[in-house]
Amino acid sequence: MANFDHLAAELEQLKADGRYRPLTVWDSGSDIWMELNGRKVLQLSSNNYLGLTNHPDLKQAAIEAIETYGVGSGSVRTITGTLRIHDELERELAEFKGTEATLVFQSGFTTNQGILGTILGPEDVVISDELNHASIIDGIRLTKGNRKIYAHKDLDQLEQRLKENGSFRSRVVVTDGVFSMDGDIAPLPQIVELAENYDAIVYVDDAHASGVLGRNGKGSTDHFNLHGRVHIQVGTLSKAIGAVGGYMAGSQVLKDALIHKARSFLFSTSQPPAVAATCLAAIRVLKNSPELTERLWSNTNYFRDKLHKLGFDTGSSETPIIPIIVGTPARTMQFSDKLLEEDIFAQGIVYPTVAMDKGRVRLIVTANHSQDDLDFALDRLERVGRHFALI
Repeated sequence: MANFDHLAAELEQLKADGRYRPLTVWDSGSDIWMELNGRKVLQLSSNNYLGLTNHPDLKQAAIEAIETYGVGSGSVRTITGTLRIHDELERELAEFKGTEATLVFQSGFTTNQGILGTILGPEDVVISDELNHASIIDGIRLTKGNRKIYAHKDLDQLEQRLKENGSFRSRVVVTDGVFSMDGDIAPLPQIVELAENYDAIVYVDDAHASGVLGRNGKGSTDHFNLHGRVHIQVGTLSKAIGAVGGYMAGSQVLKDALIHKARSFLFSTSQPPAVAATCLAAIRVLKNSPELTERLWSNTNYFRDKLHKLGFDTGSSETPIIPIIVGTPARTMQFSDKLLEEDIFAQGIVYPTVAMDKGRVRLIVTANHSQDDLDFALDRLERVGRHFALI
């Protein structure tokens, strides 16, 4: 009879290491202040960068789509699962991103899996930043492509990898646009220049740059004015966009190839129509509301500056992702728990997601936080930070 004793032992070890964390069950929807076991808690760990999860235009779009299309699409995209709302979303998304085409997947994770599995074979090599997201790492592992890693944002090592691997059919340089654990930005102009010098493909995962960087949140390619020089852009519909899903923005040829070859696209039922309609409404809000990203960055700069003045170590953060480096897993989780006692939800991030001695609470500022909210958080963070001798 099968048993899971080895898994139970692993869980016990997680608890002993201070890395075990049960799921937090919320009593309210995603917002700035949320209900947890009868308490109001200030949320500082959500990816809802622009506060769109409760935007009235998005909620109305979802309701109308359900009335028009029902609650599900009924199949995968290549059978009966492509509804008019999916096509409309991809057309407007491509216009927003300034690319020939986009293709929407069920999540950012499946987007990376689908694209990497399509473009990489035994004749190809992928050159990946060591701190790229798990979906990129796992997507590469599932391919038959050759794999090379370069140290985080190390352009000299990237160039060396490009020089050493000139015999492959294609070389693909893949990087996050914004790195999810440290909140730093990829040196995309230099990466693009190197790739052009060595005739390589540039692949950027903008999960945490979508809705954050660039004009109206168009992403890192727009932020650095590299239109036409980044071959593959991956974006998410699950964070700043406020719903769920992922997408490829690039050429029509790549879109057509993905439709025929990407397994995560071919074998997954398409987004429910209400989700597609919500995402479409979000893109329209972004196009018409530059003040959202402006407020996001105003809040981010205010909050980070105050944290620095208090003496916290926020690593290399350049974006609304602002980690406070704590140290060991156990101490990190204790710090997170103490903040919750002070009505601040800031989830601890520990090994293996980050290095064993680099545990942190990852704070995320949004456009919807008021200055009063941020000052409340800063007051509690100062109190807890002094308790743990972090400041």
